[in-house]
Amino acid sequence: MIDRTAIIDESARVGRNVSIGPYSVVGPGVEIGDGTWIGSHVVLRGPTRIGRENRIFHFASVGEDPQDKKYAGEETRLEIGDRNTIREYCTINRGTVQDQRVTRIGSDNWIMAYVHIAHDCQVGNDVVMANCATLAGHVHVYDHAILAGFSMIHQFCHIGSHAFCGMGCGVNRDVPPYVTVASNPARVRGINAEGLRRRGFTQAQIRNVRRAYRLLYREGLRLEDARERLRELARESPETGILVDFLDHSERSITR
Repeated sequence: MIDRTAIIDESARVGRNVSIGPYSVVGPGVEIGDGTWIGSHVVLRGPTRIGRENRIFHFASVGEDPQDKKYAGEETRLEIGDRNTIREYCTINRGTVQDQRVTRIGSDNWIMAYVHIAHDCQVGNDVVMANCATLAGHVHVYDHAILAGFSMIHQFCHIGSHAFCGMGCGVNRDVPPYVTVASNPARVRGINAEGLRRRGFTQAQIRNVRRAYRLLYREGLRLEDARERLRELARESPETGILVDFLDHSERSITR
């Protein structure tokens, strides 16, 4: 299942039932899990570990050196989970010693064409990144977030669980869980109600999220005061607790 024109380094570890297409290059230190499909003209550079049943389409560059002037050839890595789809011309870079030395992508993500994931990014599970979405270095994207086409996320920003970033938006502050942002610079537009319904949230849970959103964005409270009110709600609403935890760890302030 490996095309005769593919170039596989002797140190690469290729699992069972892996398919590697014409003219693809698998470099030293690359590990490919069982059942993964690699298209044609893909370049995989290590140290990179790719899990099981991923699909990496033609002309993608995965595991290349970080685009960081401070990078001086240190050994850093890329880790990719299982069942991800990585479409044509995506670029995913390894980490740097200025962070945790690793760029990490979870499982079941849908990463469309021309997406760029820079060094030290941490992408969770079941994330959708539409065509040409771009993550600068050190960005964290939490589970079930959606980034529409041409969305741009500034370095060190965090995108919360179930958040939605609209087409072409420019994010330069953290986006809390459940929140929809749009425009450039990004502005808050409401909650991602449709996304929550698709994820199986009940009407009661969505009402709790709306109530938390109003406290945070519509009652004119200072952030610290809103956070204390949200802590009270979280005692009866686990979904609000996710929002409180995000706010407690935000270092760039939030989009408001």
